[in-house]
Parts: sequence; C-alpha cells; structure tokens
Amino acid sequence: MTQALWFPKRWPPTTPDAIQLYSLATPNGQKISVCLEELDLNYDAHLIHIGKNDQFDPDYLKLSPNGKIPAILDPNGPEGQPIILMESIVILQYLADLTGRLFPQTYRARLDALQWLTFQAAHIGPMFGQFGHFYKYAKDLTSDNYAKNRYTNETKRLLGVLNTRLQDRNYIMGDYSIVDIAIVPWVECLDNFYNASEHLDLPSFEHVQQWRKRVTSRPAYSRGKDVCTP
Repeated sequence: MTQALWFPKRWPPTTPDAIQLYSLATPNGQKISVCLEELDLNYDAHLIHIGKNDQFDPDYLKLSPNGKIPAILDPNGPEGQPIILMESIVILQYLADLTGRLFPQTYRARLDALQWLTFQAAHIGPMFGQFGHFYKYAKDLTSDNYAKNRYTNETKRLLGVLNTRLQDRNYIMGDYSIVDIAIVPWVECLDNFYNASEHLDLPSFEHVQQWRKRVTSRPAYSRGKDVCTP
C-alpha cells in the first residue's frame, strides 16, 4: 500500500518536494538543521515554538507523538514512500544514510559510532539538560543545592569522558560525523545559554574546547545553528 503524502495545515510547505523540518533552535533542534546544511540538502524549516505550546498542536502530534522537537517529513522517503520521523539521533542517522555521508560505512565502525550517538541521547542530553534546569531556571525554587550539585558533578564527569576520547583525535570518530553534530550543541549550550563556563571550569577540558572550536567554525554550523530561531 502506498502511503499518502500529508502536510500539517498549520505549517504548509514552501517546497512540497523538499524535506520538511519542524524544529526550534535548541541543542536537539540544531543537530538537524546543522546536518541538513552540512549535507547541502534542500529543506523547508518550520518553527515549532515550544514556549507557545506548538508541540501540543494536534497536527504536530501527528509528526511527533511524544510532543518533542525536532521532527521531519521527507516526501521522498524509503521504498518510494513519504516518511515522518521524530527523535533527533534517528533523524541524523536517516540523513546520513540518505546521502552516504557523515557516518561510517563498515559494520564495526557503524557500531562504534552508534554507541557514541547513544551516549549523547542517553547521557549528554538528559544530564546537561537537568544541569541547566537546576543551575539556571530552578535555582531559586529549591531549598538546597542537592540537585545542582548532583548534575554539576555528572556534567563534569561526562565532559571528562569526552575529553579523554578527544585527546588523540580531531573528532569523536576520528573523521567529522553526525556524532560531532549531535554532541557539540549541548556543549555550546553549557557556555552560551546556561552561562556556566566558570562554574563547570570548561577551559580545563582542553581537548573538548579545541574540538568545540573546530566544529563550530564550520560554515554549515554557522548557517544551521540559528534555523528555527523565534
């Protein structure tokens, strides 16, 4: 059965044949827009403003049942049928496989890269996000520093894991890949959004800082990081 092509009425396509990105310029959203720019893929960008509860619009929930950003709709998906995807690391994997770029091709190397993508999704994102919540947003809403200290220590531990990984390589997998694209916005967020560089002593993670500069100086990163900014 051929899957019918559907577009949300609230966010109509400008280019119906292009990939449709539904996102916001948070770390998870930036992953996809940076990747689309890096791969030079044609796409329409639609702002999903979570501060205005756009993520709970019934049409958006058809794209992302979990009500999170980002999501994509590719009118020209696998087996010649449209595909809708949520979850940023799945979208990154799809885009890399679509183009045959930014991800290893051998089975062993793919497994190695997949474990580092999972490291981002299971550890970097959740822990950095919780750190930011208790350090910046809930600092006056709790009666003690337990949560802030817990997530500060875990964030530093994870930065240490990255620092060790990067001590003898330019990029996390050796070559630039979607793994770098997935992780670097979260490290940027610690500094530029949570304003926690001094608190976390970010300069002490020397290899992370060098890698961060290397990745964020790429033209595609500069173009992609502000896509879907309110």
